Amino acid sequence: MKVPSAAISRLVTYLRILEELEAKGIHRTSSEQLAEEAQVTAFQVRKDLSYFGSYGTRGVGYTVPVLKRELRHILGLNRKWGLCIVGMGRLGSALADYPGFGESFELRGFFDVDPEKIGRPVRGGTIEPLDLLPQRVPGRIEIALLTVPREAAQEAADLLVRAGIKGILNFAPVILEVPKEVVVENVDFLAGLTRLSFFILNPKWREEMME
Repeated sequence: MKVPSAAISRLVTYLRILEELEAKGIHRTSSEQLAEEAQVTAFQVRKDLSYFGSYGTRGVGYTVPVLKRELRHILGLNRKWGLCIVGMGRLGSALADYPGFGESFELRGFFDVDPEKIGRPVRGGTIEPLDLLPQRVPGRIEIALLTVPREAAQEAADLLVRAGIKGILNFAPVILEVPKEVVVENVDFLAGLTRLSFFILNPKWREEMME
């Protein structure tokens, strides 16, 4: 059974809501409450969860800690993932200072090709030459945040693939060509802004998508 990518994104939202409920001392919730907080329908919540199993009881709802634990397991957050940042310009440096990686993601490497940046201290480590990345990845790093300029992105991605990286969060405005076993998520600020402008001008389309 194929799980839609949008459903995975909604699971992340549901998990965030469950964490907030648990922090408030709330022990039980319902698909209706999750739906209201996530701005989707209760049917959508139940459908998204049904891809992975049965987690609630009819008329009773969901136990918050249990559903939270199950979603963390589904999303792979019950383990520690090693991260690196490739490209320590303004964006890479800002990401290195980001405090919200949580307990499941740990920054373990910072790489660049600029000699003036190499050796600079950052978040408990130092920026290293990019050509050292293959030596640092095995057994330590699975995911790379790619923040290099567009023209350098594919070459950097090729190096990441050869080094054994399993996933790339790509901030460069380019479609990367990678083997099918490597997962790429693109973060495109301009695309996000364009979607905002579209839905502001066409609110009915957003309403129809939420139904």
